[in-house]
Amino acid sequence: MLNLILFGPPGAGKGTQAGMLMSRYNLHYISTGEVLRQEIKNGSPLGLKARHIIESGGLVDDEIIVQVIGNAIRSEERSDGFLFDGFPRTYVQAYILDGLLTRMHTSLNRIFILEVPDEVCKQRLLQRATEQGRSDDNEVVIERRLREYHQKTLPLLTFYESQGLLTRINGLGTAEEVFARINQFVTDDINSNPINLILFGFPGAGRATQASKLAGEFNLTIISTGELLQEELKTGSTMSSEIKPFLEKGLHVPDEIVIRLIEKKLRETAGNSRGYIFKGYPRTHVQAYILDGLLRKTGRSISCVINLQVPFLELIKRLDARSQTSSRMPYDGSASTIVARLEEHQLRTEPVLDYYRMHNQVIDVDGNGSLETVYERLKEPFIRTIRNLR
Repeated sequence: MLNLILFGPPGAGKGTQAGMLMSRYNLHYISTGEVLRQEIKNGSPLGLKARHIIESGGLVDDEIIVQVIGNAIRSEERSDGFLFDGFPRTYVQAYILDGLLTRMHTSLNRIFILEVPDEVCKQRLLQRATEQGRSDDNEVVIERRLREYHQKTLPLLTFYESQGLLTRINGLGTAEEVFARINQFVTDDINSNPINLILFGFPGAGRATQASKLAGEFNLTIISTGELLQEELKTGSTMSSEIKPFLEKGLHVPDEIVIRLIEKKLRETAGNSRGYIFKGYPRTHVQAYILDGLLRKTGRSISCVINLQVPFLELIKRLDARSQTSSRMPYDGSASTIVARLEEHQLRTEPVLDYYRMHNQVIDVDGNGSLETVYERLKEPFIRTIRNLR
């Protein structure tokens, strides 16, 4: 998830930037004032308690604040993250927010502070007061609001700066220019998330091409067990002599050998890319568990599973056409062998896909159309998955 806090003095343009961030990244806006008003409007027990305190001239305490913010966070499942405004306001609330997000197995990504000189803020607010006829925005009130902002915000900035989360943004310029400065950091954060995906699809679904395009654009390393086996054969190593008899007889290579090859590839490519695309693996329930274990050893896990869906008839047409080219595979020889291969793939793959569906990790993508069309189709949910990584 993408979780941000936006700080800035009155008149810095927070509202405008918040709107642009929410629109671009599907974030849910959470403001202490708004969630309190909503609780009061709903007439909930918390809302009634807050209303009584406010009407008595008191300040709503943190015990109530933490509950209403918690309710707002838990009730919003459609967003890809949260944008907090007006919360936290104190050291205590900063720790409260950390606790709330930890409960959701997520955390803050970055805290932005829009830096705009007080004189500019004052001019903007006075201009807005004139344009909107807001008599409450006079010089005395504006001075007080700016003074309160600096007094309350400074301790929080120190808190977040010590955690390396604070980013200062030049708030001068057009709204688009300021957003571009903010967005550069958000983009960098999203692109720094490690990602490991499995690309499923029947023979002829276009896995190889789509894997190559994803790897190129997102700096990922492709791991294909078939290619690993062929590469190892060429080395003449002790392992290659173990592999050769199985391939010559058309038998499946034992998992014990495949594990060693994947471990070797992970060691050789460690730190060379952002993550991995697994193509042709796993093919069984056992291999799915094995892959989880292999990645866990490196502190990683499967981020998502992309399943390219192409109708059987279309697959047969594609594979038959491929059989007429130099790219033909051994099973491309006839319609009967193609159908047998597709049926075998379905028998083996469906249980593995069910395993990942149980963990809500499968993204089904329509594989019909041009390679470019399919790529754009799968890239959108893939990018959204990157944003949602916790």
